[in-house]
Amino acid sequence: MTFCVGLTGGVGSGKSTAAEMFAALGPAVVDTDAISRELTAARGAAMAAVREQFGAEFVAADGSLDRERMRRLVFADAAAKKRLEGILHPMIRAEARARLSAAQAPYVILVVPLLLETGAYRDLVDRVLTVDSREEQQVERVALRSGLSENEVRAIMAAQLSRAERRARADDVLSNDGSIESLQRQVAGLHDRYLALARAA
Repeated sequence: MTFCVGLTGGVGSGKSTAAEMFAALGPAVVDTDAISRELTAARGAAMAAVREQFGAEFVAADGSLDRERMRRLVFADAAAKKRLEGILHPMIRAEARARLSAAQAPYVILVVPLLLETGAYRDLVDRVLTVDSREEQQVERVALRSGLSENEVRAIMAAQLSRAERRARADDVLSNDGSIESLQRQVAGLHDRYLALARAA
């Protein structure tokens, strides 16, 4: 299997931006959130099981998952969350593994938002990279892109690891508190390091 870096970080920390910057430098990027969205899009592989488990009211008019309705349900109901994860997680993992195996690149960035919280995928990654950002910035970014209130965003953050714990458990940390240029310089430096580690692996 190709040398693999697990990229993680709290909600709104800038994982997608960092992943795009890495992708531009040559590694393959496998994003578990993107796979999840594919599986729950119209005619996605998970939608028949979602309809069967949760009912037609959780399927949007175009046949995709009604994300807003499902988000409210799983946030309020732990059993429902477990049922949804039981459908999606094995399918996401199988697809991520297939993409990792097929990757034709010097190394792979595997984007897993809850990599440290769940421990899932730890067996596939050689290093853990966390994107770190001030909490105020996280709240601002998520509220801007999703329309959630500050309280809702903070509730999501509270269910995740603290910044300090995430930083302590990562091999590498990308600080996303400053400019885009600063983030790009850090990504370029890590890219060089990962190329060297991949060659030595």
